[in-house]
Amino acid sequence: MKLSDRNVLIDPCNNIEDNHGPKGFPKNQVRSGLTVLIIGLIALIIGLRPDLFGLDRGLYIGFSQIILILFGIGLLTLGAANTLRSFWGCQEKTLLVDIGTRTIMTGYVICVFTALADAFGFGTNPPPEVLLGTLQSRGVIIGMVLICVGLLMMLRFQIPQTMDPAEETPSTGE
Repeated sequence: MKLSDRNVLIDPCNNIEDNHGPKGFPKNQVRSGLTVLIIGLIALIIGLRPDLFGLDRGLYIGFSQIILILFGIGLLTLGAANTLRSFWGCQEKTLLVDIGTRTIMTGYVICVFTALADAFGFGTNPPPEVLLGTLQSRGVIIGMVLICVGLLMMLRFQIPQTMDPAEETPSTGE
């Protein structure tokens, strides 16, 4: 395998000018990102309010609900980040987008570690009785706010100026 072949495997946009198709809009990437986002929203709602779907609801949010909530937040985050990343295509991303991606990851790690503090032994309840308490839910909210800030950093504020293929050839006018 040559070095150039390995670069193609690492960077799918290698030697590609635009991957947005004939109209310039990444329909498939946006659709798949929004599909993952909707699945994550459904998982989050099932984790938070299982009684809406006819499932058993205990007095407290237990371990299985916490895992489903974190799974939903993860899918929401993944779908939103991939949808926003698809608008950049194969063009050079700014430093703010890279920082936003890392901020999103940091926010999700904060959500996971604060929600599972009891399971890791840092919370107030011993590990057999893992619950989502007030401090844990505040930590999840802080992590979600950080995720939202990172998603705002990933927004594309300037639309690239693309030329029409008919305008690329100069007219001679003679």
